[in-house]
Amino acid sequence: MDLLDRRPGRLTSAVLRAPGWLYRLHLGWVLGDRFLYFSHRGRRTGRTRHTIVEVVRFDRGEPEATVVAGWGPGTQWYRNLEAAPAEEVVIGRRRWPHPGHRFLDEPERGALLRSYADEHPRAARGLGRAFGVPELDDRAIARLAERTRAVAFRPFPAARAVRTGA
Repeated sequence: MDLLDRRPGRLTSAVLRAPGWLYRLHLGWVLGDRFLYFSHRGRRTGRTRHTIVEVVRFDRGEPEATVVAGWGPGTQWYRNLEAAPAEEVVIGRRRWPHPGHRFLDEPERGALLRSYADEHPRAARGLGRAFGVPELDDRAIARLAERTRAVAFRPFPAARAVRTGA
């Protein structure tokens, strides 16, 4: 079984869905900069879709929020972003209508994942266990960088990030 072919169990899946419930209750701000919500269009249906993902890196100076499509290039939201840009990003109390985004290449993904593992060792270990990887060593990170995809969101250049309610 390949690294990304293994899906998390029921308990892990429930934990991964928890941020979605907070955003649905308009409490996403309690997650700070660790998770973001974005809306995007389905590439086939044209329907608005809503996705909540963990922020792997957040640069307040740029500003830029980077997320990883953990199931690789077949991840539905990732494929939708390849077809059309996101409609909105909400991170903490910031709202970016019509954000820009860029796709990270493999070397950038490797550096991003190494940095995440160094900055958040407990979360990285949990993520590794969810994917059946006992340790996120350099070899495992290189494999993850090859198989995953990452997207960096920014406020659209002509617009500023908008603060949402208290």
